[in-house]
Amino acid sequence: MRGFLNGTRAFSRFLNIIAGISLTFLMLLTVMDVILRGLRSPIVGTYELVAFAGAVVIGFAIPYTSWLRAHIFVDFFILKFSQRVRNIFNISTRTVVIVLFFLVGWNMIKFGIDLQRSGEVSLTLQMPFYPVAYGVGFCCFVQCLVMVCDIVKIAGGEYE
Repeated sequence: MRGFLNGTRAFSRFLNIIAGISLTFLMLLTVMDVILRGLRSPIVGTYELVAFAGAVVIGFAIPYTSWLRAHIFVDFFILKFSQRVRNIFNISTRTVVIVLFFLVGWNMIKFGIDLQRSGEVSLTLQMPFYPVAYGVGFCCFVQCLVMVCDIVKIAGGEYE
């Protein structure tokens, strides 16, 4: 089981690195576009590239953010209960999250298939939308794995 946990953590971290690279690209592109607009030579398609990069940043950062529990987490209410009740609550919420992200991932993949079949592309750069939909959908499935790891850690008494 330790190998599964370590593998999921490592893969989530890899996806987070992709999100970081995308965020860096997004920032550099925006700065360059602002500078070049001042010189009356803006970068064509900046709006589209920022939208694509933003989707990659959000989708690819979710699994590792959840692994680290770096998101907003309000636990003052459940801390008043016994460890057993907290574990039941945590497992229940993780199960709901697994179902939610599985459904979102499944629908993103279906959406990507529809986008690919229709050949829909961005207006200015003519870039296809479907790779981003597939990527975000895939990351939703990785998020499900992260939640399964949380359940394993809770059941094993390793959950902080």
